[in-house]
Amino acid sequence: MGALTSVGPEAPEPRWAVPPVGGWTADDLDTLPNLPPHTELIDGSLVFVGPQPLFHLRTVDFFNWQLQSLVPHDLEVVREFTIDIDRYNRPEPDVIVVDGEIVHDPSRTRFPAESVQLAIEVVCPESLNRDRETKPVKYARAKIPHYWRVENHDGRAVVYVFELEPSTGAYTSTGIFHDRMKVSVPFPVDLDLTAITTRRRAADPR
Repeated sequence: MGALTSVGPEAPEPRWAVPPVGGWTADDLDTLPNLPPHTELIDGSLVFVGPQPLFHLRTVDFFNWQLQSLVPHDLEVVREFTIDIDRYNRPEPDVIVVDGEIVHDPSRTRFPAESVQLAIEVVCPESLNRDRETKPVKYARAKIPHYWRVENHDGRAVVYVFELEPSTGAYTSTGIFHDRMKVSVPFPVDLDLTAITTRRRAADPR
Protein backbone atom coordinates (compact mmCIF):
# COMPACT_ATOMS: atom_id res chain seq x y z
CA MET A 1 0.00 0.00 0.00
CA GLY A 2 1.39 3.39 -0.92
CA ALA A 3 2.15 6.01 1.67
CA LEU A 4 -0.79 8.11 2.76
CA THR A 5 -0.61 11.74 1.85
CA SER A 6 -2.17 14.46 3.89
CA VAL A 7 -4.49 16.71 1.97
CA GLY A 8 -5.45 19.94 3.67
CA PRO A 9 -8.87 21.49 3.35
CA GLU A 10 -9.47 23.51 0.23
CA ALA A 11 -9.44 27.26 0.72
CA PRO A 12 -12.98 28.64 0.69
CA GLU A 13 -13.98 30.51 -2.40
CA PRO A 14 -13.90 34.26 -1.69
CA ARG A 15 -17.33 35.75 -1.26
CA TRP A 16 -16.71 38.29 -4.04
CA ALA A 17 -16.15 35.51 -6.59
CA VAL A 18 -19.92 35.27 -7.20
CA PRO A 19 -21.66 38.64 -7.68
CA PRO A 20 -25.19 39.16 -6.40
CA VAL A 21 -28.11 39.69 -8.73
CA GLY A 22 -27.71 43.17 -10.18
CA GLY A 23 -23.99 43.30 -9.44
CA TRP A 24 -21.89 44.66 -6.61
CA THR A 25 -22.42 48.21 -5.34
CA ALA A 26 -20.05 51.01 -4.40
CA ASP A 27 -20.61 50.32 -0.70
CA ASP A 28 -19.56 46.68 -1.15
CA LEU A 29 -15.95 47.69 -1.87
CA ASP A 30 -15.64 48.71 1.80
CA THR A 31 -17.12 45.49 3.21
CA LEU A 32 -16.04 42.60 0.97
CA PRO A 33 -13.16 40.77 2.68
CA ASN A 34 -9.75 40.11 1.13
CA LEU A 35 -10.22 42.09 -2.05
CA PRO A 36 -6.98 42.56 -4.01
CA PRO A 37 -5.43 46.04 -3.72
CA HIS A 38 -6.78 48.71 -6.09
CA THR A 39 -9.96 46.81 -6.93
CA GLU A 40 -12.38 48.98 -8.90
CA LEU A 41 -16.12 48.71 -9.50
CA ILE A 42 -17.24 49.20 -13.10
CA ASP A 43 -20.90 48.63 -13.99
CA GLY A 44 -21.42 46.44 -10.94
CA SER A 45 -18.43 44.20 -11.73
CA LEU A 46 -15.18 44.04 -9.78
CA VAL A 47 -12.12 44.92 -11.83
CA PHE A 48 -8.78 43.65 -10.54
CA VAL A 49 -5.54 45.40 -11.40
CA GLY A 50 -2.70 43.26 -12.73
CA PRO A 51 1.02 43.87 -12.18
CA GLN A 52 1.91 47.39 -13.27
CA PRO A 53 4.93 48.07 -15.53
CA LEU A 54 7.67 50.35 -14.32
CA PHE A 55 6.59 53.08 -16.75
CA HIS A 56 3.22 53.20 -15.01
CA LEU A 57 4.79 53.50 -11.56
CA ARG A 58 7.19 56.25 -12.57
CA THR A 59 4.52 58.18 -14.46
CA VAL A 60 2.05 58.11 -11.57
CA ASP A 61 4.84 59.25 -9.23
CA PHE A 62 5.77 62.04 -11.62
CA PHE A 63 2.28 63.52 -11.87
CA ASN A 64 1.59 63.06 -8.18
CA TRP A 65 4.69 64.94 -7.07
CA GLN A 66 4.75 67.54 -9.83
CA LEU A 67 1.13 68.53 -9.31
CA GLN A 68 1.66 68.67 -5.54
CA SER A 69 4.03 71.57 -6.14
CA LEU A 70 1.73 73.37 -8.60
CA VAL A 71 -1.77 72.90 -7.23
CA PRO A 72 -3.51 75.91 -5.62
CA HIS A 73 -4.01 75.88 -1.86
CA ASP A 74 -7.73 75.15 -2.15
CA LEU A 75 -7.09 71.88 -4.02
CA GLU A 76 -5.39 68.61 -3.10
CA VAL A 77 -3.60 65.94 -5.16
CA VAL A 78 -4.29 62.30 -4.27
CA ARG A 79 -3.05 59.14 -5.96
CA GLU A 80 -4.87 55.82 -6.40
CA PHE A 81 -8.06 56.63 -4.50
CA THR A 82 -11.56 55.57 -5.49
CA ILE A 83 -14.34 57.97 -6.40
CA ASP A 84 -18.10 57.50 -6.32
CA ILE A 85 -19.62 57.88 -9.77
CA ASP A 86 -22.91 56.17 -8.94
CA ARG A 87 -24.22 53.09 -7.13
CA TYR A 88 -22.53 50.65 -9.53
CA ASN A 89 -19.37 52.55 -10.48
CA ARG A 90 -16.48 53.32 -8.16
CA PRO A 91 -13.31 53.61 -10.26
CA GLU A 92 -9.85 54.41 -8.98
CA PRO A 93 -8.01 56.97 -11.14
CA ASP A 94 -4.23 56.93 -10.91
CA VAL A 95 -4.12 60.57 -9.78
CA ILE A 96 -6.92 63.00 -8.93
CA VAL A 97 -7.14 66.65 -7.98
CA VAL A 98 -9.96 67.28 -5.52
CA ASP A 99 -11.45 70.16 -3.55
CA GLY A 100 -9.28 70.68 -0.49
CA GLU A 101 -12.00 70.55 2.14
CA ILE A 102 -12.96 67.00 1.14
CA VAL A 103 -9.71 65.50 2.50
CA HIS A 104 -10.11 66.64 6.13
CA ASP A 105 -11.66 63.32 7.19
CA PRO A 106 -8.78 60.79 7.49
CA SER A 107 -11.20 57.85 7.60
CA ARG A 108 -12.44 58.41 4.05
CA THR A 109 -12.10 55.51 1.63
CA ARG A 110 -13.52 57.37 -1.39
CA PHE A 111 -14.40 60.82 -2.66
CA PRO A 112 -17.65 61.97 -4.27
CA ALA A 113 -17.24 62.62 -7.97
CA GLU A 114 -18.47 66.20 -7.58
CA SER A 115 -15.34 66.99 -5.55
CA VAL A 116 -12.99 65.91 -8.37
CA GLN A 117 -11.60 68.62 -10.65
CA LEU A 118 -9.16 66.45 -12.60
CA ALA A 119 -8.80 62.70 -13.14
CA ILE A 120 -5.61 61.22 -14.62
CA GLU A 121 -5.27 57.68 -15.97
CA VAL A 122 -1.92 56.18 -16.95
CA VAL A 123 -2.63 53.55 -19.58
CA CYS A 124 -1.38 49.96 -19.31
CA PRO A 125 -2.01 47.27 -21.92
CA GLU A 126 -4.68 45.65 -19.75
CA SER A 127 -6.44 48.97 -19.04
CA LEU A 128 -6.32 50.39 -22.58
CA ASN A 129 -10.02 50.05 -23.43
CA ARG A 130 -11.17 51.18 -19.99
CA ASP A 131 -8.96 54.28 -20.02
CA ARG A 132 -9.77 55.24 -23.62
CA GLU A 133 -13.45 54.38 -23.74
CA THR A 134 -15.20 53.27 -20.54
CA LYS A 135 -13.84 55.61 -17.89
CA PRO A 136 -13.95 58.88 -19.88
CA VAL A 137 -17.66 58.37 -20.53
CA LYS A 138 -18.34 57.78 -16.84
CA TYR A 139 -16.15 60.70 -15.72
CA ALA A 140 -17.94 63.00 -18.16
CA ARG A 141 -21.37 61.88 -16.96
CA ALA A 142 -20.21 62.62 -13.42
CA LYS A 143 -19.28 66.13 -14.63
CA ILE A 144 -15.57 65.86 -13.76
CA PRO A 145 -14.28 68.96 -15.61
CA HIS A 146 -10.89 67.65 -16.73
CA TYR A 147 -9.49 64.28 -17.82
CA TRP A 148 -5.89 63.47 -18.78
CA ARG A 149 -4.87 60.16 -20.34
CA VAL A 150 -1.17 59.31 -20.36
CA GLU A 151 0.19 56.69 -22.76
CA ASN A 152 3.57 55.08 -23.32
CA HIS A 153 4.79 55.68 -26.88
CA ASP A 154 8.11 53.88 -27.30
CA GLY A 155 9.16 54.65 -23.74
CA ARG A 156 8.07 58.30 -23.81
CA ALA A 157 4.98 59.74 -22.17
CA VAL A 158 2.29 61.32 -24.35
CA VAL A 159 -0.53 63.15 -22.58
CA TYR A 160 -4.00 63.50 -24.10
CA VAL A 161 -5.91 66.35 -22.46
CA PHE A 162 -9.71 66.60 -22.40
CA GLU A 163 -12.10 69.22 -21.06
CA LEU A 164 -15.81 68.81 -20.40
CA GLU A 165 -17.97 70.57 -22.98
CA PRO A 166 -20.96 71.92 -20.99
CA SER A 167 -23.38 71.98 -23.91
CA THR A 168 -22.89 68.30 -24.78
CA GLY A 169 -21.81 66.84 -21.45
CA ALA A 170 -18.94 65.06 -23.23
CA TYR A 171 -15.18 65.55 -23.26
CA THR A 172 -13.51 67.43 -26.06
CA SER A 173 -9.80 67.15 -26.82
CA THR A 174 -7.84 70.31 -25.99
CA GLY A 175 -4.33 69.07 -26.74
CA ILE A 176 -1.82 66.27 -27.21
CA PHE A 177 1.53 66.80 -25.50
CA HIS A 178 4.79 64.96 -26.14
CA ASP A 179 7.96 66.47 -24.66
CA ARG A 180 6.46 69.45 -22.85
CA MET A 181 3.00 69.89 -21.40
CA LYS A 182 1.73 73.42 -20.82
CA VAL A 183 -1.91 74.08 -19.89
CA SER A 184 -3.74 76.82 -18.00
CA VAL A 185 -6.66 74.76 -16.61
CA PRO A 186 -7.67 73.53 -14.12
CA PHE A 187 -4.60 75.49 -12.94
CA PRO A 188 -1.36 76.52 -14.65
CA VAL A 189 0.88 73.53 -15.40
CA ASP A 190 4.19 73.45 -17.27
CA LEU A 191 5.85 70.02 -17.20
CA ASP A 192 8.89 68.45 -18.83
CA LEU A 193 7.50 65.07 -19.88
CA THR A 194 10.96 63.84 -20.88
CA ALA A 195 11.69 63.61 -17.14
CA ILE A 196 9.47 60.51 -17.02
CA THR A 197 12.03 57.76 -17.46
CA THR A 198 12.42 54.21 -16.20
CA ARG A 199 15.88 55.06 -14.81
CA ARG A 200 16.87 57.75 -12.40
CA ARG A 201 19.01 60.43 -13.98
CA ALA A 202 22.50 60.92 -12.66
CA ALA A 203 23.16 64.20 -10.91
CA ASP A 204 24.87 66.88 -12.96
CA PRO A 205 28.50 66.94 -11.72
CA ARG A 206 28.85 70.64 -12.42
